[in-house]
Amino acid sequence: MKLLFATHNQNKLKEIQALMPANIELVCLKDINFEEDIPETSETISGNAIQKVEYLVNRVKMPVFADDTGLLVDALNGEPGVYSARYAGPERDSEANMQLVLDKLENTRNRNARFVTAIALSLQGCQLLFEGVCEGVITDEKKGEKGFGYDPIFKPNEADKTFAEMSLTEKGEISHRARAFRKLISYLEEDVNGR
Repeated sequence: MKLLFATHNQNKLKEIQALMPANIELVCLKDINFEEDIPETSETISGNAIQKVEYLVNRVKMPVFADDTGLLVDALNGEPGVYSARYAGPERDSEANMQLVLDKLENTRNRNARFVTAIALSLQGCQLLFEGVCEGVITDEKKGEKGFGYDPIFKPNEADKTFAEMSLTEKGEISHRARAFRKLISYLEEDVNGR
């Protein structure tokens, strides 16, 4: 089965390719020369994933899935949430986004946070939604060089280091995105093998 991942983000693509079974050929927007900006105007993470899939489903003739992820910080009333990629401005600058979170949490003891990923899938006329959550805390400072986005300031509860200090394999064991994708992959494998 050939499956389109509705992303231009090469970091996300690498994470997902590492999880995808061999019988599913994963392609991204670059592979099909799709350069249009896909709208993300929903007020929810799951709404954005659904919106991206609905935008593409009539423009491409293959099964497609899209994800959206947000970091929700308890002490910031769930911010940055749906605005995670552009929290510090439209430039989508990860360093600025992280610094804004750290600045807002200065002198704050409650540093509980979670990453939430929603994946929408359009397959054979059906639309499905899969979600994954990873609970953790925001660190006092950036740690690690791997990963992307908020990874250097997020330490999951199941680990003693940030996502940015983990290998792709380690992160793939516990991350929000991996949890959501495992649900997607389980569904796809059932579909490929016949329900």
